Amino acid sequence: MKNKFVILLSFIFLILSGCSQNPFTGKKTLALVPNAQILPMAFQQYDQFLQENQVVENTSESRMVKTVGQKIATAAQRWLNANGYQGYLEGYQWEYNLVKDDQVNAWCMPGGKIVVYTGILPITKSEAGLAVVMGHEVAHALANHGQQRMSASQLQQLGAVATAVGSQAAGVSEENAALLNQAYGIGTQVGLMLPYSRSHETEADKIGLTLMAVAGYDPHEAADLWRRMKAQGGQAPPEILSTHPSNDTRINNLEVWADEAMAEAKKFGVTTFKR
Repeated sequence: MKNKFVILLSFIFLILSGCSQNPFTGKKTLALVPNAQILPMAFQQYDQFLQENQVVENTSESRMVKTVGQKIATAAQRWLNANGYQGYLEGYQWEYNLVKDDQVNAWCMPGGKIVVYTGILPITKSEAGLAVVMGHEVAHALANHGQQRMSASQLQQLGAVATAVGSQAAGVSEENAALLNQAYGIGTQVGLMLPYSRSHETEADKIGLTLMAVAGYDPHEAADLWRRMKAQGGQAPPEILSTHPSNDTRINNLEVWADEAMAEAKKFGVTTFKR
């Protein structure tokens, strides 16, 4: 019995102590897994991915990916320094690569390791359109979303343990305990993990707009990009069961935030925006 209460107390302690502050939103976020542990693993996985896939090099498109990515990373450094977060990017190793793949996608690993697939370029169309995608992916890295998702997953696993311990302490049968664990898994997946991912996507959209604007790109391009994405069609799941906001929700948000991003960029002396 004593061990069961130790587990429960440890669970509560992790929730209370394993937090950090997001400089872009001011929110407290989960940080149960330190970047010192995450980044080396991410870098290794990224290198392995590049070895196993066709990296596009020495083309105008691959150079554009690197140029846009670096501009946005520089904008991020300027923003962080201006807002009192010098040294925030310690340990980051920015890298941007274009990979030959028909998927309409791009992604980011913790620590600034980013891949853009060639399949998304016909939709981005321009340097500014690519800046929308790169700004979004850089924002994921800056907001430590990988760390938060790993922490949330760890918390979910610990929660399942705590649920099992609590049910045993209350004298619940093994059969009913199994049902309770199953309900817990379903409940947390829909109630916590998926909304958590949607929250990350929305945060990255907003942060990305600011970054692209400070880098000199017109943030109004973002809503147009997502209209083009929407026009690609396909059967999307209901928003409540998706890890991304719906296209319409995303477009509406981006339209509202574009002027705010331009106003923020003007604080850094940026008054013209490439479209």
